[in-house]
Amino acid sequence: MELLDRLKQNARLHNKRIVLPEGYEERTIQAADIAIAEGLAQIILIGDPAEIKSHADRLGLKNLGKAKLVDPKAHPKKDDYINLMVELRKNKGMTREEASKLIEDPLYLGVLMIKNGDADGEVSGADHATGDVLRPAFQYIKTAPGISVVSGAFIMILPDKSFGENGVLIFADSGVSPNPTDRELAEIAVSSAHTAKVLAGMEPKVALLSFSTKGSAKHELVDKVISATRIAQQMAPELLIDGELQGDAALIEAIGQKKAPGSKIAGKANVLIFPDLNCGNIAYKLVQRLAHAEALGPILQGMAAPINDLSRGCSVNDIVCMIAIAANQAAGIK
Repeated sequence: MELLDRLKQNARLHNKRIVLPEGYEERTIQAADIAIAEGLAQIILIGDPAEIKSHADRLGLKNLGKAKLVDPKAHPKKDDYINLMVELRKNKGMTREEASKLIEDPLYLGVLMIKNGDADGEVSGADHATGDVLRPAFQYIKTAPGISVVSGAFIMILPDKSFGENGVLIFADSGVSPNPTDRELAEIAVSSAHTAKVLAGMEPKVALLSFSTKGSAKHELVDKVISATRIAQQMAPELLIDGELQGDAALIEAIGQKKAPGSKIAGKANVLIFPDLNCGNIAYKLVQRLAHAEALGPILQGMAAPINDLSRGCSVNDIVCMIAIAANQAAGIK
């Protein structure tokens, strides 16, 4: 079974509640209709119900009657969410007047629904910048226990099945954190291992990448990766994590055995951790274009609940895929 089919099947089994704050946006509405038809999640659309129904009629959508529509200006739990906002941010000086305005912003309302236990995850960003999507999440959802940094992973599905796990690799961070510290890089490695398990269904073999393999070069940039590897191994001793490894040593067994003899990861890695966002973003785009790989993401990881940010150039199918991914992430939270 292909990975995306497996993600969709698992989403159907768990039937999580996924909120889509951009209920006025046509691609989002179309994706919601498809997700409902495919049974991927219980869909919550935030927006003016009359506007949503008007779009649905014009687009010929038949399934939105099964979605929960939440009007940000008038809904039964508005006062509850305002009270929750004030309570959670009182140390930051949040007033009831300010909360009353913010709660009508769909991006804030979406994360408050999650925080209050009325939704399990969110998919947004088709019509908003990343910063706008993440700001409410950082304020109210926050990061997962033991994690201080949010990162962006891509599931790379390669035509050449000899790499990774039958052609599937996790690349991180390829979308969020520009220059992580050694501690943050270690957290990204551990978060990415969790993503590999929950979404790709594979036993993670995590390689922290560098231009050096096991001391072949000396530089402060190499030192950061060495330190990050040590911290990650201490954070999660049950995981298979190794570094520092060059890309070929991580992926090709003959080279891995030569450059890093005795490593359990060298030549077998299926999770690649890049030392900074320059490397990670360039790498995923090159592999996507030159190797004709399918890139699913960016998948935000490290949050206490699934908050996923779309590209503003996303397609309807991209949103449907991200709904399935968010549902799987919600099911994987312990």
